[in-house]
Amino acid sequence: MRPLFRPLSHRTVSGAVLALGLLAPTGASHAQVAQPVAFGAAAPGRVLPPVLSPMLPVLPMHGTAAPAPPNAPPQAFATPLAPVAPAGSMLARDTVMHTKRPIPLFTLADAALIGGFAATAMLVAPLDRSFAERLQRPLVQENQFFGDVAAVVRDVATPGSVIIGVGLYTFGRLTKNQRAADLGLHGTEALFFGEAVAVVMKGIFGRQRPFVDISNPNNYQLGRGFRGKTDYRSFPSGHTTAAFAAAAAVTAETHQWWPKSTWIIGPALYGGATLAGLSRMYNNRHWATDVVAGAAIGTIAGLKVVRWHHSRPNNRIDRALLGASMTQAPSGQPMLQLMVRPSAAP
Repeated sequence: MRPLFRPLSHRTVSGAVLALGLLAPTGASHAQVAQPVAFGAAAPGRVLPPVLSPMLPVLPMHGTAAPAPPNAPPQAFATPLAPVAPAGSMLARDTVMHTKRPIPLFTLADAALIGGFAATAMLVAPLDRSFAERLQRPLVQENQFFGDVAAVVRDVATPGSVIIGVGLYTFGRLTKNQRAADLGLHGTEALFFGEAVAVVMKGIFGRQRPFVDISNPNNYQLGRGFRGKTDYRSFPSGHTTAAFAAAAAVTAETHQWWPKSTWIIGPALYGGATLAGLSRMYNNRHWATDVVAGAAIGTIAGLKVVRWHHSRPNNRIDRALLGASMTQAPSGQPMLQLMVRPSAAP
């Protein structure tokens, strides 16, 4: 008579144990993972359940298989687990930093923003001459208030924005205020990046300024802006580019650590940048489309610089310029020391 239950072989037992080990929840605590099963001798430290079959291959894990002790069952082995960094530790933060994929520099929202600026420029283009002629009427030009406001916002945009950015960065380095240093550095970077794009475009398009001939806003000539006077460097507005670059960078930077401030800082800075653009039209230096183009370039520059830095926190610029510290020179005078740190090996 055949028995109802057949004795289990070593292969069957080891296969079941292996399956249970592989199907165990990955979210188990350290204490649960560290508990060895009762079969055989356990290796010191945290181990996986031992596999008791000589027929099964050793699976590659974080560690290497430890040799079986002499008195252990045949082919018993245990694989020690790699140490796990506690949550919140420096190692855990570094692991998240290097494994997290950087945020894309350009998104669909950016495409929508650029499209909005392009649509605005197309709507404003037929009104370039009309806006210029209205702002040059004697009644408008003789208004002392308009003249004073235009002069102030023009100077605040350029060179004021550069002075403010460098000053914030220096203040942050001297006082070890990381936020102020970030704000100054990234705002100044946005200014230079936006202005570089604007200067190249001025040279390429070679557009005539309105004070040369207010009746002809469509006077372009390829490459003319690189030659001679500034009379043919109207498109885009450099002052507007700088003002909007500073507004976008400061608003985006403060949003990183004070999100609720966006509804206060944003309207104030973007409103001031708009006044800077209108002041250039009031002074008969730019057409309306020049101002719209400058606003687009500055806004994109400010947003992209801040996003690039914060999605890549270990970039070379931040390592070099935000690693500065104040030291004391041998003469006793304070000295700003820039610490250029090499990047970590991949």
